[in-house]
Amino acid sequence: MDLKEIQNLIKFVAKSGANEVSLETEEFKITVKTGADTVITQAAAPVQHIIPATPAAPAPAAPATPAPAAPAAESASTEDDSKYITVKSPMIGTFYRRPSPDKPTFIEVGKDIKVGDVTCIIEAMKLFNEIESEVTGKIVKILVDDSTPVEYDQPLYLVDPS
Repeated sequence: MDLKEIQNLIKFVAKSGANEVSLETEEFKITVKTGADTVITQAAAPVQHIIPATPAAPAPAAPATPAPAAPAAESASTEDDSKYITVKSPMIGTFYRRPSPDKPTFIEVGKDIKVGDVTCIIEAMKLFNEIESEVTGKIVKILVDDSTPVEYDQPLYLVDPS
């Protein structure tokens, strides 16, 4: 793989929105990671994994302590959220709830949406991408604050399809 092909691979990964791409052949291995810590690794030989011959000794058991009440409350809310559809971010970028600072928000809790409605904007590489709804229902919960970074597949909001 020559330098031009590596540069094209880096450009492709940056445009695709992927966090990390690895390519491995018999001659080399290359990993491209996007974000603030962009790393390119190239090795001449394949990576070998070494498995220890003896298993590690188990850690001594800790004394049992009562579980705090907070996890129980979280599990109850998770069970309630299971009947909702979680809408996730289709890309990495900055999440905006409104088209511009002086305009109203696209969605609010309690608002009905249908397929094709614009629900938010995600800015990626100076491009503002309108994100349209793929479900019909009522907005139950917005999980991301306005003007905050989001990752690919990060939950944005919950929709009650009923």
